[in-house]
Amino acid sequence: MKSAVRKPYVFSLPLVAAVAWSCLVLTAAPLAAAESAPAKLDAGGLMELSIEDLMSIEVTSLSKKPQKLSDAAAAIFVITQDDIRRSGITSIPEALRLAPGIQVAKLNQGRWAISSRGFNSRFANKLLVMIDGRTVYSPTTNGVFWELQDVVLEDIDRIEVIRGPGGSLWGANAVNGVINILTKKARDTQGFMASGLVGTQESGGTLRYGGKIGQDLQYRVYGKYRNFDTAFHPLGAHDDWQGGQGGFRMDWDASTRDSFTLSGDYFKGEAGQQFQIPTRTPPRFSRTEDANTTQEHNNLNLRWKRQLGQGSDLALQFYWDRTNFNDITFKDRVNTYDLDFQHRFPLIPGQEIVWGLGYRLMAMEANNSTTTTILTSPKKDLSLYTVFLQDEIQLIKERLALTVGAKILHNEYTGFEYQPSARLHWTVTPTQSAWLAVSRAVKTPGRFESETSVNIFGTPGGFGQLVSNPQLRSERVVAYEIGYRIQPIDRFSLDLATFYNTYTRLLGTQSVGRGNVMFVNNMSGDTYGLEAAIDWRMLDWWRFRSSYSYLQMILDSPFGTTTAGTTTASNPQNQFSIRSITNVTKNVEFDAWLRYVGPLAAQNVPGYTTMDLRLGWSPSPNLELALVGQNLLDKMHPEFFSREVQSQLTEVQRSIYGKVTWRW
Repeated sequence: MKSAVRKPYVFSLPLVAAVAWSCLVLTAAPLAAAESAPAKLDAGGLMELSIEDLMSIEVTSLSKKPQKLSDAAAAIFVITQDDIRRSGITSIPEALRLAPGIQVAKLNQGRWAISSRGFNSRFANKLLVMIDGRTVYSPTTNGVFWELQDVVLEDIDRIEVIRGPGGSLWGANAVNGVINILTKKARDTQGFMASGLVGTQESGGTLRYGGKIGQDLQYRVYGKYRNFDTAFHPLGAHDDWQGGQGGFRMDWDASTRDSFTLSGDYFKGEAGQQFQIPTRTPPRFSRTEDANTTQEHNNLNLRWKRQLGQGSDLALQFYWDRTNFNDITFKDRVNTYDLDFQHRFPLIPGQEIVWGLGYRLMAMEANNSTTTTILTSPKKDLSLYTVFLQDEIQLIKERLALTVGAKILHNEYTGFEYQPSARLHWTVTPTQSAWLAVSRAVKTPGRFESETSVNIFGTPGGFGQLVSNPQLRSERVVAYEIGYRIQPIDRFSLDLATFYNTYTRLLGTQSVGRGNVMFVNNMSGDTYGLEAAIDWRMLDWWRFRSSYSYLQMILDSPFGTTTAGTTTASNPQNQFSIRSITNVTKNVEFDAWLRYVGPLAAQNVPGYTTMDLRLGWSPSPNLELALVGQNLLDKMHPEFFSREVQSQLTEVQRSIYGKVTWRW
């Protein structure tokens, strides 16, 4: 995975300082003549928002109700639409690099490993991901097929990133974090929008139209296409990827009390795959196979909300989600039907209740493949029942708030599970606040772990099997968190979060003879860390957004296994990010993004430092031209390598692209 002639970058404070200072000097040179903020395609751009405005952004993922970001008793970070636009990213996984405490690694052109606060892997299973309240993780692997989540970036209103458990509201798998991707209402996307992108690695385009029927019903329809060339591998790569998606959204204000939202998407893609296939015949280790595999994803989402009175409402949501994932090692088809009800009301002055019920049916069909064997029936239906209750109490009006809650769920692998939490938020002064939380969360087994056998290689015998275990129990965590937010001056804010997590019954493996290993609950341990985010509006036309994450993992597994060490050393201990956001003139923007990610010792992946640059020009309020360079500090670098991923892993290359966005 490493080029023989390339030396990895070594992180040091002098290096970061030198590169950052060079970037700032370059961006500051023309600023003496800078004019007012540039015209925006969307209102509320970063340079129009004060620090106080950003801290007052409404978030809904923490308490299932609108609340100000500054009042949230959790480590929560909001990625805005303008963050996405000005960072120059082209996908949701790239956008998540903006948030502290999130580990993001690119495996090849179509695959990602993404997690929160450790335990990262191709199918990281301790992070719950939603799009407009629709859960998108696979019930088979409990991970996310990120290549299927191809949301139109211009349609995203915000991405709410919660680090830490969210199980008391969202259920199993919200163990180390929750990511909720919220798209804009149809009334905010009226008219035509067309965008096109051409670059050295990627090309594509989007066409969208928004209209209305009468005064109360707005809608939008869109189509999108993306194409990626092959990335770098010393022996040649076969990971090119292309996909198209279309969809719609309708918002109807049926009355002053009732509103409805109906949305749907259809995605189909094709990816080049190269696999190392274990064999039991000469040469007995593995053979290489190339294939073009297909991926398909559809969904339909209906939501009704009724206002019942001051501070009281109820909501009912139903969605259907179908995923058809088909490659050499993994063939999975899942139809998910989910019904969720929620009711919010004030009990007495200063006390508010939110409660809800949910039912989910997952109809799964997983077929045998070249390396994977389903040990039970290919078809299986799983049901999930949930109920939650949350009580928010103002102990001291507008100063001290206590939130307690719990979610009880029943699944078919481990039966009943409960996930309580307690959060305390203290508004010290109007410009500073502190919070603390104690939570318990669980990760329930998936079908892959409980009913599937996978051929593997790299064992002492040259080949073997990863064997499932139908007796697995849920993994558990008790998390302790403390946070502090302060805005000492109008133009500067600091958000700090620390955590200490204690895990039991973590999923690991143990040898069962002849090179075979079995899933077992044989790991335990602790993790702790620090996450910081800084927002500094140095001048009206110059802003910095920076973050730092520190993670320490101390895990134990029985003597003779390497599971704990491999898991621990597959996550970067340090991550650092700084963005310079500059309005050079009224209609010219220059943005720079410097990132450092620490090494992954267990995977022989060195740490790397990289920089992205973006130059944007808006000759008119409805037209934007952008030139973006990504990963500019080296020709290529690996970000992840693990034997659990049997598809080809390639290196991330330096790339340049140009983009045009036009609205009328």
